[in-house]
Amino acid sequence: MSASDREGRSPQRESAAQQAMLLFMGEPMLEFNQLPPDAAGRVLYLEGHGGDTSNAAIAAARQGARAGYVTALGDDAAGASFRALWAREGVDARHVRTDASAFTGIYFVTHDEAGHHFTFYRTGSAAARMRPEDLPDDLCHGASWLHVSGISMAISASAADAVFRAIALARAAGCKVSFDTNLRLRLWPAARAAATMHAAIGMSDLALPSLEDATALTGLREPGAILDFYLGLAPMVVLKLGAAGAIAATREARWPIPPARVEAVDATGAGDCFAGALLARLSAGDALRDAARYANQAAALSTMGYGAVAPIPARADVLEALSR
Repeated sequence: MSASDREGRSPQRESAAQQAMLLFMGEPMLEFNQLPPDAAGRVLYLEGHGGDTSNAAIAAARQGARAGYVTALGDDAAGASFRALWAREGVDARHVRTDASAFTGIYFVTHDEAGHHFTFYRTGSAAARMRPEDLPDDLCHGASWLHVSGISMAISASAADAVFRAIALARAAGCKVSFDTNLRLRLWPAARAAATMHAAIGMSDLALPSLEDATALTGLREPGAILDFYLGLAPMVVLKLGAAGAIAATREARWPIPPARVEAVDATGAGDCFAGALLARLSAGDALRDAARYANQAAALSTMGYGAVAPIPARADVLEALSR
């Protein structure tokens, strides 16, 4: 099956019933991704689904993991579309609330020679109105990982507080925490982002900074120094280097992950695919180095189509690519 029709299929779930749940928390957003102009020169947009942690949840499900999502949606067509998407993908939505007085966010992706660019319409969205008291005490019972991101915290002060409560609930339940920086300076200034994210990472088991994010958040540029910094906060770090691959690290060892060569057309959501695939393999028992190599291949494959969700590969696709 081609990448273009994956969004509408059910994921492969290898022994998913025996796995602990992976929980993902944040803001889903309806996506409109710019396509190449048609014969008449018109700019067209492909409607799809986005939101970093939602993308990661779907990526995990397509690798065979049990995935669940935590958020709030508006009582609108976009919200209904997400519920239908998660049902198709096997993502558990029991912790998704409907806020009838708010809306589901949307964003546009445009492309030029400098890369891809985002325009967001999310202020006051249902997810941004999440509060700590909206989370049940048993949120993380039975879960092995909770995954959150900088965007999960940046969309509002109450959402940031909700993420801190979710992390506390995870720690109390013996659930590990993964944090992807996903810095968006349009949402908050770098100093506040750094203070908030680094406090959360200090409560986490795994940090997933990108090189660009880490430089903005710490002022450091050399990968080794960045790893030193984040390993001072969390016991496991995977530094994402984009097309150059990644470096997986613990406080005892570091492993360079070489790039996976593909013909990329759209990098939207590649880091989210990386996170979901990584957690899927960690939850299946892979060592960090092996899980990072797998996630790097999955993320590379996801850049071969347009949109954040449709090109996310299934496990069989990733294994085939790794075998080559």
